[in-house]
Amino acid sequence: MGANLDLIRSTYEGSSEDNGRNLLAALAPDAEWTEAEGFPYAGTYVGAEAITAGVFHRLGTEWIGYRAEVHTFLEDGNRVAAFGVYSGTYKATGRSMSAAFAHLWELREGKIQRMTQYVDTAMVRKALESN
Repeated sequence: MGANLDLIRSTYEGSSEDNGRNLLAALAPDAEWTEAEGFPYAGTYVGAEAITAGVFHRLGTEWIGYRAEVHTFLEDGNRVAAFGVYSGTYKATGRSMSAAFAHLWELREGKIQRMTQYVDTAMVRKALESN
């Protein structure tokens, strides 16, 4: 395992607090975070403050038990891919979901430069819809 894979793994495999702390410490100041089109938080966020407000604060306040569980990591030099399943219950509708995802991380000199999300947005959107 390389250092890049270890760094990315540390953002998934601990407690939510540990994962968040590890992620923030690893982000480059101008890191880009792209949420997939069709995902509720779609768009590109730049910098830790924008990423936290646009993605993680919303996940923490709009969902119950939201999780990203990785089953496979792949490393190719400065790129790391994480494949897994999101799960959680959307508070506004009470509907739960399970959706496959892939995250492509790009690193430079031990810092995260970019994360791009790929996700089965149809499964997430079903949780957002009221009956």
